[in-house]
Amino acid sequence: MPSADTSGLAESARRLADGLTTSAELVDAALARIEATQPTLNAFRQLRPEAALAEAAEADRRLAAGERLPLLGVPVAVKDDTDVAGMPTYFGCEGDRPPATSDSEAVRRLRAAGAVVVGKTNSCELGQWGFTEGPAFGATRNPWNTAHTPGGSSGGSAAAVAAGLVPAALGSDGAGSVRIPAAWTHLVGIKPQRGRISVHPHSDAFQGLTVNGPLARTVADAALLLDAVAGPHPEDPHRPPAVGASAAARRDPGTLRIAVAFRPALTLTHVAPHPEVRRAVSALAESLARLGHHVEEARPRYGLIGLSFVPRATAGIAELAALHPEPALLDPRTRSALRTGTLLGGRVVRAARAREVRQHRRIGALFDASGFDVLLTPTTAAPPPRIGAFDRLSAWRTDLAMAAACPYAWPWNVLGWPGISVPAGFTGDGLPIGAQLLGPSRSEEKLISLAAQLEADRRWFEHRPPAPHGPGLRKGDGR
Repeated sequence: MPSADTSGLAESARRLADGLTTSAELVDAALARIEATQPTLNAFRQLRPEAALAEAAEADRRLAAGERLPLLGVPVAVKDDTDVAGMPTYFGCEGDRPPATSDSEAVRRLRAAGAVVVGKTNSCELGQWGFTEGPAFGATRNPWNTAHTPGGSSGGSAAAVAAGLVPAALGSDGAGSVRIPAAWTHLVGIKPQRGRISVHPHSDAFQGLTVNGPLARTVADAALLLDAVAGPHPEDPHRPPAVGASAAARRDPGTLRIAVAFRPALTLTHVAPHPEVRRAVSALAESLARLGHHVEEARPRYGLIGLSFVPRATAGIAELAALHPEPALLDPRTRSALRTGTLLGGRVVRAARAREVRQHRRIGALFDASGFDVLLTPTTAAPPPRIGAFDRLSAWRTDLAMAAACPYAWPWNVLGWPGISVPAGFTGDGLPIGAQLLGPSRSEEKLISLAAQLEADRRWFEHRPPAPHGPGLRKGDGR
């Protein structure tokens, strides 16, 4: 198998600009790694080898002519929910879909920065769950241990980056779908402020819950990708002022007040974090204290925020599921969510969204009244589950199992505020664990600066997964 890419996004861009490699070499090597690992990792739903190599050749001509762009010639991947002109947008579903006629705004910005999109990564059906498995493509596996999930729903993007198939990738996060797979694959995953990265052609994806975000091995690479794709489409309803993510990654964060919370928002599972998760996040909190920050336990006032999340999430699923040309091909759990979302649409979902202002005030009191700058929590309550752990569960039992494993991420989607998952260590069995740094509205720069300081101290990027191995998938999976 071709060796994993260890250069990262920023280093790849520098090597291209300095003439130390070519885009054709980088793209060809990325495609070879993807093809070689499909039987074990199954990270990709679709590749575009001919188009990517043609774009790489054009990038090399532009580089030779002296043109410089942030990502000119660098191979990247995007998630299966993202429109790329000429490719179907399956979003984890079975059945035929027509090719997209134009790029999404995020892909348009990637291309404007010079990046070469090599393919689209696997996602579970309509991004509903924290695992990346389904009859349309099989199971995407964790590079750290292929018997386990990389998480979801951006599991394909996370597996691709963690295994060094591409230096960085875009995912999307509607209930933790960037941060959960980042935690379970030892990556940095940024959920930006709502509207920071356009979700166009959707105007308000999943009733405002879903945003696009980067996955990378380092804070600097995640920040570089964020800078490249950030910005609104003219029709976007959410338009926060611009931030400088890469500049923030180079700044000292100053001395911050950091709240640590292990108690999640109310769920029906009464979950507590796994002991190894608690140990890892506590050790990260101790690192923050040693770096000079004021760290203390706190208890955010989440209230009944789940009553706002469920109608918005299920209405979002219903809106997308209703567009599927062959509804009988949808997972029975998706059809159940469609029915629930249809019932909870209209007046109920409007009321749920109207509560957001009060939720901002109540939960924001942690930052405004109590004076904390950042909230630190586990990203997930459990280490990555085994492949197949959620097979044959009903919709209700799947939701309960996911709420138990992943109770910490979704409240920030309701609020629309930014968060970053960073590596927090490993279980005794070598499975990755993550912690999330959460902030109030438009606080990406502070979170990125803090994450970069932690990274310089803990040097998590020095740890790499083993070469892919494990059980093969049935013929045709991932193609």
